[in-house]
Amino acid sequence: MTDNRETLLRVDHLCQYFNVGAGFETKAVDDVSFEIKKGEVFGLVGESGCGKTTTGRSIIRLYDITSGSVYFKGQRIAAGTRSYEDAIAKAKKDLAAATDASEKERLKKFIAEQKAEIKSAKRDHKHADPKLVTQIQMIFQDPIASLDPRMMVKDIIAEGLVIQGEKDKKKIEEKVYEMLELVGLVREHAARYPHEFSGGQRQRIGVARSVIMDPELIIADEPVSALDVSVQAQVINLLNDLRDRFGLTIMFIAHDLSVVKYFSDRIGVMYFGKMVELADSDELFAHPLHPYTKSLLSAIPLPDPIYEKARKRIVYNPLAEHDYTIDKPSLREVAPGHFVQCNNAEYERIKKELEA
Repeated sequence: MTDNRETLLRVDHLCQYFNVGAGFETKAVDDVSFEIKKGEVFGLVGESGCGKTTTGRSIIRLYDITSGSVYFKGQRIAAGTRSYEDAIAKAKKDLAAATDASEKERLKKFIAEQKAEIKSAKRDHKHADPKLVTQIQMIFQDPIASLDPRMMVKDIIAEGLVIQGEKDKKKIEEKVYEMLELVGLVREHAARYPHEFSGGQRQRIGVARSVIMDPELIIADEPVSALDVSVQAQVINLLNDLRDRFGLTIMFIAHDLSVVKYFSDRIGVMYFGKMVELADSDELFAHPLHPYTKSLLSAIPLPDPIYEKARKRIVYNPLAEHDYTIDKPSLREVAPGHFVQCNNAEYERIKKELEA
């Protein structure tokens, strides 16, 4: 079924590399692309260190992205230039070796086009509308480290409004009280400090800090992973209520697949910096196609001792599962709305598996 909702966020070929010294770099996020529709919850899952959090932080511009583009409400709010620079370097080598006049002309034209793309990317990144970027807010994973211990709760929640230029103290105070009550806290909590709260209460403060900015998109970075199971359910239900009340769109980053299945409309699976599978929540759980996704799903425990006794873990070994020496993989649509990272041979095998 076609989803006709407006695309709120589009990520195109996002790469985020970090310099680790001695001329080496780590590819935290490598060529990741996806879209998030207005009003949906998009789950992003994978093991620790796979690049989920880095993807979220890159979207909200906490990092300057290495390559690719991020579009929000149709406008490019972040752009990197590495891919264009690499293309120019390769074209210059080819140009030096070329003997055919028409080929030389083509390469010169290509280099000029890539230079124009670099100029456009730098301009869009530098002059992205701050008010537009503010419509994306983030809930951080650690409810302790993400709150300034020297600030009172009212100042933490109101900080965004103050930065945006709101000067009416009465209006700010009322807005803070409204947010506190909205997330299940009381007005008296406004004059306390973060260390006076439990983990679940701190995370509610983090939620209030994001929602007060009246965002359209919230990036929730493992917002329940540091909480007790009973408190996790409360925070998830709170996010669900806020989603319904304000029409929020949520990008939900997690490694707990049970939580993601309950909360998400669509799910993207990341492994080693790449998106390996992307599908509707029900479809992904019913018909996982990538070996890594199958491995993740096989690790979900169930409160059933008979099932648990018979449950077999699927171990994912990328070297044994794939041969990408010649036939390189890409993210391909193998069924309507279902994308898998695969090469030509794997694509044909998956198509036959789906037709059987």
